[in-house]
Amino acid sequence: MTSKKNLIKTLRPWLYSLPSFLFIGLIVVFPIGYTLYISFTNMSLSHMYEFQLIGMENYADVLFHFDSGFWKSLGLTLVWTIVNMVLQLIIAFVLATLLNSNNLRAKKIYKTLLMIPWAMPGYVSILVWKNGIFNYQFGFLNKLMAAMGAGRIDVLSNDLSSFIACTIVNLWLALPFMIMIIDGALQSINKECFESAELDGCNRLEKNLFVTVPLITPIVWPAVLITIFTTFKQFDIINLMTISPLPTGAHIETVIVYAYENAFITNNYGFSSAVSVVIFLLITIVTMATNPSFRKKRQGGKQ
Repeated sequence: MTSKKNLIKTLRPWLYSLPSFLFIGLIVVFPIGYTLYISFTNMSLSHMYEFQLIGMENYADVLFHFDSGFWKSLGLTLVWTIVNMVLQLIIAFVLATLLNSNNLRAKKIYKTLLMIPWAMPGYVSILVWKNGIFNYQFGFLNKLMAAMGAGRIDVLSNDLSSFIACTIVNLWLALPFMIMIIDGALQSINKECFESAELDGCNRLEKNLFVTVPLITPIVWPAVLITIFTTFKQFDIINLMTISPLPTGAHIETVIVYAYENAFITNNYGFSSAVSVVIFLLITIVTMATNPSFRKKRQGGKQ
């Protein structure tokens, strides 16, 4: 009787958690597993129901056929991520520092205004930038250019100008989050640290480089990682700005756009699934490599 009660007591938490496990399995584990399965097949529009297992052929095409476009799109994705993250960190740090200035009045009002882009639906913000700012016929940018006597610029028809436009929109959407994190980190610094730095003869730049940055890094770093991955797999901005509903002429093919085009334009589902699995593995490896607890375990295991 006692052993039966102990068994019930042991199983009860698992039974309570079973609906959650089933739900997670349905919306997370199953799609990943099915994508992995499709990546080993020749599934496409012409082989929708009669697809066959082809082993590692899709992965070989992705990784070793350099004319497939995967490495080019991956390189562009890295450039996109680095450019956005560098600009985002610099701008967010400068704005957060200004917001923490002792002589600044109405700080709460400015902080509230800076949160507006983050509060707005991303879809709406992107379309406002696309149609309200960058539109060739009636966009604010071209109206301003015309008022200055300059010619109109079709921003979204050129790869470079479209990349810059998408970067601006991404910064508009992502900066509020980073500003909020850095602002909170700055407020957590003990003011005595700055006083000690002043006694040592440090100027403002030296205080920022040798006091502020090292102290806020542990707080800001998790947010930086989240933003890196979000920027790496950014799709909505590039899709709405240059692809949907009609192509604008620019072709910013990041690795996520590359996977999308293979899946829903050329309908090569097996190849696209292989690309998705490779992206998933890359993100997993980077996550583990940058995880402090994982690094500590590896160092402990080596010792």
